[in-house]
Amino acid sequence: MLRFFGPLIAPIVGLGFIAALFFAIIFTPREAAEESASHVFHREPKELSLASDGPLGKFDRQQLQRGFQVYKEVCSACHSMHLVAFRDLEELGFTKPEVKAIANQWSTEVPSINPETGEPATRKAIPADHFPSPYANETAARSANNNALPPDLSLITKAREGGAPYVHSLLTGYQNPPAELLKRFPDAKPSGTLHYNPYFANLNIAMPPPLVADGQVTYSDGTKATVDQMAQDVSAFLVWSAEPKLESRHRSGVAVVIFLLIATALAYLSYQNIWAGRKH
Repeated sequence: MLRFFGPLIAPIVGLGFIAALFFAIIFTPREAAEESASHVFHREPKELSLASDGPLGKFDRQQLQRGFQVYKEVCSACHSMHLVAFRDLEELGFTKPEVKAIANQWSTEVPSINPETGEPATRKAIPADHFPSPYANETAARSANNNALPPDLSLITKAREGGAPYVHSLLTGYQNPPAELLKRFPDAKPSGTLHYNPYFANLNIAMPPPLVADGQVTYSDGTKATVDQMAQDVSAFLVWSAEPKLESRHRSGVAVVIFLLIATALAYLSYQNIWAGRKH
């Protein structure tokens, strides 16, 4: 056997060495080249504690109402929430008359059809309507935002890795590019339409800072509207919009766990009663 395979060992070892050298030459420089500004200066989301966190979490209705106010007065100018209807706001603690007033006073009217002429028209929103988009279509949205398309926020905390902490960090993370970044990666300097934010994937984001100063929104419950507080509140509201049945799911989970514990205890007692004193 050795006499048969012996002549093949040296060529196989040689080919293995050449292959290892080839991969080392090809892949090592590529990995080194992958170090970029986004790899070095990107930050992970800051910690954020919300009342809805954890298996027993519940929504803070007051915070959700404040978060909705931030969305309405700041975010809704650019971002839609096409999966949320005005009547859903009753789950936040608003009364039916309040919901009707919110819908009627919404800044954007709902697309409709003139019943007399059949021509496209608009009308005031009603509670059954979903939040209307601030733009007529994608083309209009891109035209108004330097060709950047503002994402719909209905499921944003599910669609973005990091969830609510990412949203909160992004809203509070706008800053000037650090000197070290500009020194090591001169090309990473944001252009006139971009803004530096270390929590964004490639560091430069097209959206200008939406929360620019404390007191930008006036809360009716007396809460001080700092930039950080507004970012927390709107993040909590977006958690609710992405999972409005979270509390029901938590209650169902607790009920299932209790049922399983009782069933396990009964099964164990039954086992002890039936097989007690019997040889296995």
